Amino acid sequence: MIALVIVGSLLPALLLPDLPAGSDKVEHLLGYAILAAMAVQLFATKRALLSAAIGLVLLGVGIEVAQDALTTTREMDAWDALANTCGVVIGMATVLAPVRDALLRMDRRFAR
Repeated sequence: MIALVIVGSLLPALLLPDLPAGSDKVEHLLGYAILAAMAVQLFATKRALLSAAIGLVLLGVGIEVAQDALTTTREMDAWDALANTCGVVIGMATVLAPVRDALLRMDRRFAR
């Protein structure tokens, strides 16, 4: 999933569909929320979750810098980085939800 985000973020803008102005922020928010929620399913300790959250925020910022430095059709946008970060916070908040251990419960069921 992380590789898909990186590739999708660095594709030439010409290959991407035209979207209404500002709607890409929703994509950023949802994409990073899903990544963070996946991390919640994978990591059990607070330290690992904090590391994953920091890593995802740094990934979002790094991709914005890479868009500016490595592409000619994309540009860095601080609002995208903020949307990414908000998505990480939302995804990490699933640690408080009943679905927090959904994959673990499924694994236990199928292991029998």
